Amino acid sequence: MRSNRRKFILQSGQLALGLGLLGCSPTSSSEKNDSANDVITEKDLFFKISLAQWSLNKDFFDKKLDNLDFAMKAKKDFGIEAIEYVNQFFGDKAKDKDYLGQMKTRAADHGVESLLIMIDSEGNLGATNDKERKTAVENHYKWVEAAQFLGCHSIRVNAFGVGTADEVSAAAIDGLGSLATFAKDFDINVIVENHGSYSSDGNWMINVMKQINMDNCGMLPDFGNFCVERTSGKQWDGDCIKEFDRYEGVELFMPFAKAVSAKSHDFDKDGNETKTDYLKMMKIVKDAGYTGYVGVEYEGKELSPDDGIRATKALLEKVGRELG
Repeated sequence: MRSNRRKFILQSGQLALGLGLLGCSPTSSSEKNDSANDVITEKDLFFKISLAQWSLNKDFFDKKLDNLDFAMKAKKDFGIEAIEYVNQFFGDKAKDKDYLGQMKTRAADHGVESLLIMIDSEGNLGATNDKERKTAVENHYKWVEAAQFLGCHSIRVNAFGVGTADEVSAAAIDGLGSLATFAKDFDINVIVENHGSYSSDGNWMINVMKQINMDNCGMLPDFGNFCVERTSGKQWDGDCIKEFDRYEGVELFMPFAKAVSAKSHDFDKDGNETKTDYLKMMKIVKDAGYTGYVGVEYEGKELSPDDGIRATKALLEKVGRELG
């Protein structure tokens, strides 16, 4: 009975994904939402699914979506009951308790858990200049406090810096360690994403983590961010000319993981991600003993943000059931 039920759900999910890719709408919005909610309550996955706000970045930047409606959209449109905020979409509200209170209330009203805040544009925690690094650390304090207020367990930060690998490593150990020391009193984790340059070099990043050696300083392994060097010599611009193996990287990061980011871009006709073998990647996650949230983070261009989220979620559910 269980086997037949699994087969039925899997086939249904694949059909729905295929129709979504073709732009068809065979069911009403309410029917799709009911279906999504049914799937999310399945007990045969070893992990839980969350939604990274960045998946909808185009809609937020274009003002088609408001940050206060994120929790509602995650639950209503995708049946996802846990969310990961991005500070860029409420950057001036970190100390605004009235606004943060609205975010907290909206999430609670829709039965959605707030997991973390992804922090960018607050300075380099791996800056080799002592004054610059200290300023960056202090710029993150308000987000630690905001995360605690919202009920999050972590803030996601970057280990960026300019200099040699050894110079930035020493600076990042100091910067991240200092921030984690502050965050400890708020019961908040400081977690680093592999996000380009040195931080995408698995061996470099793990050395930093081991040197810090703090319980509340960990990692957010991202399936797709493993470009170490680009043609431009810059963080993001240009083609990637040196990349760390993504499977090796995630395997190295998992012992330090307090969240996981399922990055996705494009999908083939069978619903598989074209750049990452999700079955192989999620086996690494499972073998590490991880049972927490895996965040959907769609960054593709072929599908709309909504369809990309649905495709990523369906793929995670598919491989999760295959892994048992």
